[in-house]
Amino acid sequence: MKQLEVQIMGQSYLLACPEGGEQRLLEAVEKVDTAMCKIRDAGKVKARDRIAVLAALNLAFDVSDRSPPVQAPSFAHSELPVQGNSNGHDLNDPRLANLLQRLDTALGDDGRLI
Repeated sequence: MKQLEVQIMGQSYLLACPEGGEQRLLEAVEKVDTAMCKIRDAGKVKARDRIAVLAALNLAFDVSDRSPPVQAPSFAHSELPVQGNSNGHDLNDPRLANLLQRLDTALGDDGRLI
């Protein structure tokens, strides 16, 4: 596995990357950096972790908007049934559910998203 050093919002990260995946990783880093810098530059959010969460959610919603709907069984997340929201995003999409679960784990009990 190869390692790449990248910059996201001015901070260096050393990331593991599978052979042949360098370009895809660099494109992903560019998308994340752009999304985070846009939120930071808007000036309403200062904390890096909150900027990262908002950027991740924005990117996840962008991906879900471009993907065809996936039929998935309903499941519960943080004691609440996960259903669609008023913006038409399918919160039953397993990719979005996985992202929310990973964000919840990273934020801990006091930062639950749902």
